[in-house]
Amino acid sequence: MRTRAQWLALAAFAAALIAFPWFASPRLVAVANLMFITAIVVVGLQITTGYAGQINLGQAAFMGVGAYGTSVMEVKFGLPFWVAVPMGGLIAASVGWAFGLTASRIKGFYLALTTIAAQFLFVFVVLNLPSSWLGGVNGFSLQPARMGGIVFDTDRALYLLFLVAAAVMVAGAFGILRSRHGRAFEAVRDDDVAAGMMGIDVAGTKARAFVLGAFYAGIGGGLWAYQIRFVSVDQFTLFNSIWFIAMMIVGGIGSIVGALIGTVVIRAVQETITSVGPDLIERFPALGSDVVFASMNVFLGLVITGFLLLEPKGLMHRWNIFKATYRLWPFPH
Repeated sequence: MRTRAQWLALAAFAAALIAFPWFASPRLVAVANLMFITAIVVVGLQITTGYAGQINLGQAAFMGVGAYGTSVMEVKFGLPFWVAVPMGGLIAASVGWAFGLTASRIKGFYLALTTIAAQFLFVFVVLNLPSSWLGGVNGFSLQPARMGGIVFDTDRALYLLFLVAAAVMVAGAFGILRSRHGRAFEAVRDDDVAAGMMGIDVAGTKARAFVLGAFYAGIGGGLWAYQIRFVSVDQFTLFNSIWFIAMMIVGGIGSIVGALIGTVVIRAVQETITSVGPDLIERFPALGSDVVFASMNVFLGLVITGFLLLEPKGLMHRWNIFKATYRLWPFPH
C-alpha cells in the first residue's frame, strides 16, 4: 500500500511530465519523445530477458516489423493510427511467437544466435519482397497521426500521445508481471526444469515471453513510424538491439522501473555526446569527425562495461540499497 506522501509525489511527477513540453526547448521535447518510444521497447525486452530469462538480440528487428506493419496498415489499408499501431504490434507479436517456439528447444548461446538471425532475416525479407509491398530500399512515408479533428504533427502533440502510450504500456507490464504469467516467467528463468515439474508449461511460457516482448517492440516501432513519418530497414539494426540490452543492464535486469531508468540514462548520455561532438571537432579539427564520433561510441561502451564489472545489477539495485539504508538509519543493524 502506498502512503499519502507517495501518492502526492507520484501525482506531482505526472503533472511535471504533462507540463514538460510547454517549458522545454523543441530539441528536449524531441529527445523525450524518443525516450518514450525506446522505453516501451526496452520494457518489452525486460519481460523477455529480465523476467523470463530468454536471450533476445533481435529486439530492433521486432521493432522494425511493428513499424512496417503499422505503415502497411496506414498506407495500404487506410486504417487510423489508433488501429494501425496495435495491428503493427500484433504482427510483431506473431513473428515473436515463431522465434519463441525455438526457445523451448534451445537456450543460451544458441538462442542468442537464433535471435540475431531474426535481425538479418528482417532486412532480407524487406529488401527482397516486391517494392510495392514494403517499399524496398525506398521505405515508407506516412501521414501525421490523426484522432478525429486532432492532428499530431508537432513534437509537443506527439509528446502527449507518446506519454499516454508509454504510461499504458508500462502499467500493462506491471499487471502482467503481477499475474500468474509473471510468476511463471520468473519460475522458468530461475529453473525451467523445476518449473516444469511444478506443472508450468515451460514451452508455452517461453513462447509467451517472446510474444509479449515482440508486441511491445512492435508498438514502439509503430510510434516510431509516426514520429519520423518515414520507415526504412537501416533504422532497425543489430547495433540498436545491443543498445536496448545496454539500457536494460544499466537500469537493472528484472525491473520495469530499471528499464525506464536505463533508457533515460543511456539516451541522455547519447544525446549529450551528440551535442558535444561537433564542438570537439570545431576545437580540434585535426581529429576529424570519424575519430571523434567513434571515440564517443567507445566511451559509451566503456560505461556499459563499467556497469557490468562494478554494478552488474544496475542502478535500480543501488537505489533499493539506498532505500533500505534510509529506512534503517540511524540504526546500524
